[in-house]
Amino acid sequence: MCWSPSFLGLICFLQFGGLSIKCARVGGVEIPNNKRVEYSLQYIHGIGRTRSKQILCDLGMENKVTKDLSEEELITLRDEVSKYMIEGDLRRFNALAIRRLKEIQCYRGIRHIQGLPCRGQRTKNNCRTLKGKRVSIAGKKKAR
Repeated sequence: MCWSPSFLGLICFLQFGGLSIKCARVGGVEIPNNKRVEYSLQYIHGIGRTRSKQILCDLGMENKVTKDLSEEELITLRDEVSKYMIEGDLRRFNALAIRRLKEIQCYRGIRHIQGLPCRGQRTKNNCRTLKGKRVSIAGKKKAR
């Protein structure tokens, strides 16, 4: 496998023997080129269905397959995507917000520290994602 990025790593060419695959880089992420642009943009953290449709609408671009985009269309797409908070900046922003909640010791911050849900869900039966695997308590018998 040979990496040879061209023009500041904006388009990458992967070579497997005689086969070369063209990958478009938008927002620091290699988006799939066999899907339509609307769905390819959703591979970028911080861009969902609504925002990808909004980006295409703002650019007036038709929703075609990513590999069929011209170089000019890719450049305008990159410029439009760079206006939004995506990837590392968004992750950093969210982490700082949670750290601030933990530091001021508010209810939500304490729930984050304890690893419990902070949006009012019940914890008697569910919330296994946050609490982790079940831990059996020795000596506790089931009620009959």
